[in-house]
Amino acid sequence: MIDGLIRWSLHNRAAVLAVALLLITIGTYTALNMPIDVFPDLTAPTVTVITEAHGMAPTEVESQVTFPIEASLNGASGVRRVRSSTAVGISVVWAEFEWGTDVHAARQVVSEKVALVAGELPPEAQRPVLAPISSIMGEILFLSLTSDKHGPMELRTTADTVIRRRLLSVPGVSQVTPIGGERKQYQVVVSPARLQSADVTLNQVIEALSATNENASAGVMPSGGSQYLVTGVGRIYSLDDIAETVIAAVDGVPIRIKDIGEVKIGAEPKMGEGSANGRHAVILGVQKQPRANTLALTRTLDELLNDIQSKQPDGMKIDKHIFRQADFIAIAVHNVQAALRDGGILVVVIILLFLANFRATFITLTAIPLSLVAAVCGLKLFGATINTMTLGGMAIAIGALVDDSVIDVENVFRRLRENAVLPSERRRSTFDVVYRASIEIQSSIVFATLIIVLVFLPLFFLSGVEGRLLRPLGIAYVVSLFASLLVALTVTPALCHLLLPKAKSVLRGQEPW
Repeated sequence: MIDGLIRWSLHNRAAVLAVALLLITIGTYTALNMPIDVFPDLTAPTVTVITEAHGMAPTEVESQVTFPIEASLNGASGVRRVRSSTAVGISVVWAEFEWGTDVHAARQVVSEKVALVAGELPPEAQRPVLAPISSIMGEILFLSLTSDKHGPMELRTTADTVIRRRLLSVPGVSQVTPIGGERKQYQVVVSPARLQSADVTLNQVIEALSATNENASAGVMPSGGSQYLVTGVGRIYSLDDIAETVIAAVDGVPIRIKDIGEVKIGAEPKMGEGSANGRHAVILGVQKQPRANTLALTRTLDELLNDIQSKQPDGMKIDKHIFRQADFIAIAVHNVQAALRDGGILVVVIILLFLANFRATFITLTAIPLSLVAAVCGLKLFGATINTMTLGGMAIAIGALVDDSVIDVENVFRRLRENAVLPSERRRSTFDVVYRASIEIQSSIVFATLIIVLVFLPLFFLSGVEGRLLRPLGIAYVVSLFASLLVALTVTPALCHLLLPKAKSVLRGQEPW
């Protein structure tokens, strides 16, 4: 079979070289358009359930909210681990599924399980919600909003109503979390003395405020052949609207909010603070969706943030360089690319010194780009990204990629020199010499390649995070090594037939050194 492949390659040299050029073109295009990350995606399919229970202590939240949700998820199909975190007024439960589970199907399973226990939660607890899909490496950007002319409340309002909403509209953004500042709140400060004199209770005030701020439909009124929608307008638009809210009527006299207290705009009680460079600030953390291209998404966010900055009030400044995962990716990829480049240069120098012939060196080195672009195409087929692990696999393989080709080229080179010194009547054709020289070493290079590949096979059987981390390295190494073997059996003989017979050392029948 291998003999036939070598013979076919020598008979169809133009087709072999055309396919090689096509592979380089496709591989280069694929490499330029593949997602780039620091590490492979290490996120197991995870669904996060968040439940807010304002006013409840952590022990109460844990026993009355967290535990029932955990218990319902423990029996869900495909769940391998359930974790939780409980704090003042909030419960967060993570349900991790088996690797390979479709995250959307997992969210459906969790949603059904949570719905069964939602009715059993205490009245203080809000309905559990599922957090957006994200990943371990999802935090791609932290930015700060600061100002010398605006207060913490204005900064937080701008962050919540302008910046966050526009960032969430970008495809690939999973969540934007603001931290710090002061959240705007409409507050009713009740006077106990005025409350007592008006003969109303605090519960009546709460019920009155809860029942307002909504419009009510009163049906349709026909008139003159037309129908008019009748609506009771109760939506609140100002502090005065809240102040005019009626609590109760005593002897026909309405008791309003303004009669028992003061309505004002204040800050919600803080549970944390944000700062940047020693100054009060609102920090926004941007999380990406799984498999989103970090570099492309960061460029899009930069353009959007520049547009937002140009429309901000005078004095508000957005700093995009608090944390940028794209910078870490660029540095990591650059370092591995530098190692790849330096290794390639050393390989070129050593081969040139060993073969002492530019044509033979060129033929040997064609294995490197062809093998690397084949590895990129293989990564694309396996759904992997370009990251430090895949580039590391290529860097490890860089020296081994030319092994098969250099053995073939050296043997062909030697046989051509031997053939050149024979009497003319005993000389064989170039085709025959190249073919015989190539099949002489085919078994050696095939077995040598298979032995090296066997060393990396255990990487493909690792499970969990270790497997997700190291498997792309093994894929890059093994695919590039197999590609180098295929190049040595096809492209190398074809190029040897085209370039080596006219080499000076071949024509003279001399050794390189």
